[in-house]
Amino acid sequence: MTAVTTARPLAERPSPLTPRGTVWAALRLHGAALVIWVALVAVTAAGLLWAYGLGADAVRAEEQRLSASCAMDSFCGDTPGAASFFYEAVAQLAAYAIVYLPYLVAAWAGATLVARELESGTAQLAWTQSVSPARWLATQLAVPAALITAGTTVLVLLHRLMWADGRDLLYQDWYETDVFRSNGPVAVGSALCALAVGALAGLLVRRTLPALGLAVAVTLAVQTLGDLYRASLWPAVTVTGAAASNLPADAAQLEHGVILTSGERIGNNLACVDSDTAADLTRCMSKSGISDLWATYHPSSHFWPLQLTESAVLLTLTALVVFLTFRVLKRRTA
Repeated sequence: MTAVTTARPLAERPSPLTPRGTVWAALRLHGAALVIWVALVAVTAAGLLWAYGLGADAVRAEEQRLSASCAMDSFCGDTPGAASFFYEAVAQLAAYAIVYLPYLVAAWAGATLVARELESGTAQLAWTQSVSPARWLATQLAVPAALITAGTTVLVLLHRLMWADGRDLLYQDWYETDVFRSNGPVAVGSALCALAVGALAGLLVRRTLPALGLAVAVTLAVQTLGDLYRASLWPAVTVTGAAASNLPADAAQLEHGVILTSGERIGNNLACVDSDTAADLTRCMSKSGISDLWATYHPSSHFWPLQLTESAVLLTLTALVVFLTFRVLKRRTA
């Protein structure tokens, strides 16, 4: 007897490119969040590209036009025009979208990613369908982590492109909080840390609104601590004498002070810093009983060491939170 095999109809064969299993389930379950995320990235990217190209060109053309008008008008001031205001607004809003992204991620992860699934019983249903709790949680974290990393990386690269090209048009320097967070991997690390915190909050609380509040509060604490201690993550430069009164224009000054003839060191003292020449500085110091000046600062060359160090701290914290989340899940489902 000959066995007859029938080929499976082509229409029923799953495409190798079609997502299946828990990944596909996660994408379908959080489809609305995915649409919002793609829209946010697209709108922000469009704003950054406009600022880099047409916006910057419009501002420079406006400045040339205003300069020509001012040459014939002695009462003409340096008030920026409409193009400059709009350019600055778009650049600032784009930076805000990147800077405050972790709070949105934490709120979504805390309220929806885990807590709502546990509260509604969807997670427990998945666990009864040959999907282990660990695999379920891994998918819940991996899928949004990949999307968040990809989208945030695109926005950071575009922001760096816009900011580097428009240094003469923007008023914020590299060490300003919004610029610093938007110009490097700290933005990605912050978003991933917020995702992990939100998942842990949802697993611990298991209720949507309380988990949302807890996740946002912890993310706020992490962001605040980062802003407070960022300057301490890399050794600063200390200079004395005339160099202390003439720091580089793009230096992130941390402290400035004087050393009295008695040897006492006084911080945050700006005496004699406005001296125009070395002779003026010497006279001012002699009159004020000062033996030397000192200043501590981060030069612009410290941007990447600070970025990479803070990113490493954030990613380490993220790994610890993820590990703790899996431990809590294992205990609660044992």
